[in-house]
Amino acid sequence: MKKQTLVIILIITLTVSISAQKTIYEPLNLNEVKFSLNDFGSMWTFDAVPMATYKKDLNFTPTKEWLNHVQKSALQFGGGCSGAFVSQDGLIMTNHHCVRGLLWKVKKEGEDIHRDGFYAEKLEEERIIPDLYVDQLISIDDVTSDIFKAMKKAKTDDEKIAAKKSKIKEIVAQNEKETGLKCKVITLYNGGKYSLYSYKRYTDIRLVMVPDVQIAATGWDWDNFTYPRYELDFAFVRAYDENGKPVKVNDYFTWSEKGASEDEAIFVIGRPGNTDRMLSIAQLEYFKNYTHPLMLSKLNEAYQASYTYFQNHPESQAELLGKLLSVANGRKYYAGLVMALNDEYIMTKKRNFEKQLKEKVANDPKLSKQYGDLWNQIDVTIAEMEKTGKEFYIYRLSNFYASSYWQTARNLVEYAQQMQQPEIKRRKAYIGKNLQKTKSKIFVEATEKDMQDLLVQSHANFLIKAIGPKCRIAKQLYNLQRDEAALDYFIEATEIDDAKWVEKQLENPEEILNSNDPLIKVIINIYEREETTKEARTKAKNTLEVLNQNLGRVIFEVYGSQIPPDATSTLRISHGKIAAYEYNGTIAPGKSTYYGLYDRFIAFGGADYPWGLHERWKKPPQGLDLSIPMCFASNNDIVGGNSGSSIINTKGEVIGLVHDGNLESLAGAYIFLPENNRAVATDSWGLIEALKLVYKTERLVYELENSKMK
Repeated sequence: MKKQTLVIILIITLTVSISAQKTIYEPLNLNEVKFSLNDFGSMWTFDAVPMATYKKDLNFTPTKEWLNHVQKSALQFGGGCSGAFVSQDGLIMTNHHCVRGLLWKVKKEGEDIHRDGFYAEKLEEERIIPDLYVDQLISIDDVTSDIFKAMKKAKTDDEKIAAKKSKIKEIVAQNEKETGLKCKVITLYNGGKYSLYSYKRYTDIRLVMVPDVQIAATGWDWDNFTYPRYELDFAFVRAYDENGKPVKVNDYFTWSEKGASEDEAIFVIGRPGNTDRMLSIAQLEYFKNYTHPLMLSKLNEAYQASYTYFQNHPESQAELLGKLLSVANGRKYYAGLVMALNDEYIMTKKRNFEKQLKEKVANDPKLSKQYGDLWNQIDVTIAEMEKTGKEFYIYRLSNFYASSYWQTARNLVEYAQQMQQPEIKRRKAYIGKNLQKTKSKIFVEATEKDMQDLLVQSHANFLIKAIGPKCRIAKQLYNLQRDEAALDYFIEATEIDDAKWVEKQLENPEEILNSNDPLIKVIINIYEREETTKEARTKAKNTLEVLNQNLGRVIFEVYGSQIPPDATSTLRISHGKIAAYEYNGTIAPGKSTYYGLYDRFIAFGGADYPWGLHERWKKPPQGLDLSIPMCFASNNDIVGGNSGSSIINTKGEVIGLVHDGNLESLAGAYIFLPENNRAVATDSWGLIEALKLVYKTERLVYELENSKMK
């Protein structure tokens, strides 16, 4: 037995070592680091799947019928997640965190769906989720030449952008009228290619089942973007037709009872949000020096405020958890981006790619004539943006996680500015009958006053960290103080928290613009400074957009279909395998089991935060084999937006459900490193066992196993 175990360990170690390009056991020589086409990942559009690569690497060649079936089985879920049909009766699988923010819309009095979960034992008990829709991709059409022709007629960069937008609007309107589908023109290769995506939309979506939030988010923000992982982040909903009946679909994924082996070809089918793998070094440096550190600092302060409020309100923690996890997710995401941009291994690979691309352009007379000065133009444009970049971004971030005080002051200033205009030039909200309604909403009630006060403190702390003692806003609003001292000074200095005072200001809009209230003065000053830089920044932004389009075009001309386009919040297929990897001086296994769930729970003393368990899980349920896989990590290429993506095998069977990536995957915004970039998923075997033994969802289990309702 010991000999067999040793052999397995050696095999795992060998596998990890062979695949690794970067390891802690080899000194890193940056002079030897080169870019690879693998750096651009494997998020392929369904009209450009690399058949030769699949055949060579996976020993699998998908047919057109297979690709069409897989494409139509997958769904874009709501505004930001992925999903898929998993039965012929319109059953849809996605993540718990993709519906978490909607659960309050369906709960009844006395229920706590966040804490306890929900299951409709009968079809008629499935609950309509208001304002939720899913989109099914029906077709993809290349419209590149139409848009290029429209842009070619324009002279300036501003005119080119306007011409592009106008042509896209025309194409969408025409196709929606002809097909009755929802249409969208997608920009690929930064504008090197344009595709028309046509969708069938389902708008009657009903909740079938969600587990308790503790099992869906075990480890909370601490386990977010990490692996090994021990959670079941899943949800089931159903699409209904216009007659209120479950839709009948021909394309859906079937269920794999025992999941996938570690040497099996698997595919993530979903809608990755955004990547910037083709951007110039100059723009990545701009992100590194300006936008991303500031966003991280702001999110960190917002998280501290949210977590303090969460701790202070134990009676509402089940509902507050979703908000806390949202800001925590953003904080860790930007932490990963900042880490990636400061990683010399990553940046050396990016520089090497740009260097070789420049050489290819310089050595080709045609390319050199068209693109030879491209990088110089990008450098000049970025330098122009840098002149106002930091100040502009800091002011803009002041609106991000803003307190009710800030919102009220902003509303007052906008009201005053609009009322200075002749009625014909005002926005709709400030005209006629709409005006009184707008005025009634100008004062923003601090319904959670202690949270609003914490947000004031977080803003003061952010400004001091971002700019320091020279920050004029921090001086005016907080006397350069932090935390409670900043709040005390602010509350004493402003009257913006007084509803009667605000109401009185509405009587004379001109006096608002001449107010001595420090918060109003700050917002007016921000608007004025934004206005003075608006024209130059807009021009630079438009110029950069055109230059990035040219950059995408030259990359496409040089490398063609060897490189997939950046993610664009549209359906992609990514191939890979379940794979162990080196991390933190050890090895993460390809699969994690239910044993790990209970180890974390017990090791942290059974406390509610953050590895606590619902009562139904605190003792292993009878019949549950703890060695069954609960989660797995694969080297499929994913980013944010892939949440809820099904992972399938070559038979079109669901073997897993993506819910996250590991910490190393956050660099995937700029580069894909197959040695340690991992998709993290719930295993289909572990999920079905939970449905059977813990949640007793007989009707749901039958439908998953038989692909139809009982």
